[in-house]
Amino acid sequence: MGPKAKKSGSKKKKVTKAERLKLLQEEEERRLKEEEEASLKYEKEEMERLEIQRIEKEKWHRLEAKDLERRNEELEELYLLERCFPEAEKLKQETKLLSQWKHYIQCDGSPDPSVAQEMNTFISLWKEKTNETFEEVIEKSKVVLNLIEKLKFILLETPPCDLQDKNIIQYQESILQLQELLHLKFGVATEILLKQASTLADLDSGNMEKVIKDENVTLYVWANLKKNPRHRSVRFSETQIGFEIPRILATSDIAVRLLHTHYDHVSALHPVSTPSKEYTSAVTELVKDDVKNVEKAISKEVEEESKQQERGSHLIQEEEIKVEEEQGDIEVKMSSAEEESEAIKCEREMKVLSETVSAAQLLLVENSSEKPDFFEDNVVDLCQFTTLGGVYHLDILELPPQCKPVKGWMIVEILKEGLQKYTYPPETTEEFETENAFPPIEVTLEVHENVIFFEDPVVVRWMLKVNIGELMASAMYPTNQKKDL
Repeated sequence: MGPKAKKSGSKKKKVTKAERLKLLQEEEERRLKEEEEASLKYEKEEMERLEIQRIEKEKWHRLEAKDLERRNEELEELYLLERCFPEAEKLKQETKLLSQWKHYIQCDGSPDPSVAQEMNTFISLWKEKTNETFEEVIEKSKVVLNLIEKLKFILLETPPCDLQDKNIIQYQESILQLQELLHLKFGVATEILLKQASTLADLDSGNMEKVIKDENVTLYVWANLKKNPRHRSVRFSETQIGFEIPRILATSDIAVRLLHTHYDHVSALHPVSTPSKEYTSAVTELVKDDVKNVEKAISKEVEEESKQQERGSHLIQEEEIKVEEEQGDIEVKMSSAEEESEAIKCEREMKVLSETVSAAQLLLVENSSEKPDFFEDNVVDLCQFTTLGGVYHLDILELPPQCKPVKGWMIVEILKEGLQKYTYPPETTEEFETENAFPPIEVTLEVHENVIFFEDPVVVRWMLKVNIGELMASAMYPTNQKKDL
């Protein structure tokens, strides 16, 4: 018989005690090596983080030093201003008293704009005065414009602490009353001038053309006395200003007045939205409440985080207290935890400030008066643009009854309603079937030679009904070109 085959399931070789100890030793060495590598990696990351914090701290210290230097400079400037403030106030009071004394010794009849009684007396007396010619109104307008400028100067230059609310309202009302009364006086003087149109008629055309110039006001007036349809184009003598009226107006009893005021009393009528005191106080209360709530929440969060960090530090101490080599690492962790808490606290404080500011801005936006985010193509934003070259008041007026000489007397019909505007085009146009029955009036305006325009100027028409500036159909125009109104 052949030899017997060996059993496939023979017993494995038995591991000796020495080999088992060797395996355990290798596993322990591997574990220690991994822990050492992890510890070195953590130390490296911690050192990098601390280096970044150190650089940031140095940066903040430099910024704080720079800010402190700026504050010291501002403080020195403040001390200088405080030393000069009494002298400035004294000089201001002396200048004010000297101005009042000069006004007193002039005795020209002009009121003191800061005294309400004198202003009311001046306005009332001028209202009662009638039958003033245009030249007389122009002379009076110099005093009125001077008073308006003084009132505006008082409102601009006087500190808010020295002005009471009633005084501000009084000055603003006086300015509006003077502006309205001045415009009314120009209208009455124009009516008196037009009543004498027949005596001032031109020999060639038979119509009246009159130009009255002054440093503040220029009047161009034309009265249609002959009603000749061939005389539709008018150009005032020695000027480039004129107009061309349609045929239907050339056969009507009308007068055209072009009043050029070198000042602007119209743009001030444009409504401007301003936040009220109620909104301001509401914003203040909201900011205070938000600050308190956010500070409470932040303090709670900081306390919780500090507690968690303390618990973590205790656990670290309990776990690694047996290892003497890692005690330095524990101290590093504790210091880094404190630095993190300080950084978090600073970040929370900055967050408080940003949230309160944003909340205040949001409340102001929500409670502010409605203002269009954009303007239409034919509307001018008077907060962005300003008038240049004065204001032209163009009016088509009904020609008043003319003076008639009778036996050495001048007889004239006096209308109770005063000077009336001529409605063109009429409100009802059913009788006229053609589309171009009421063509526009073409007006030529002259740009001043002492003004340099780097762009073509824009002519703006003021709409009295809506109180906004509205652009004409073709806003941009070259110099001395006719435009349709």
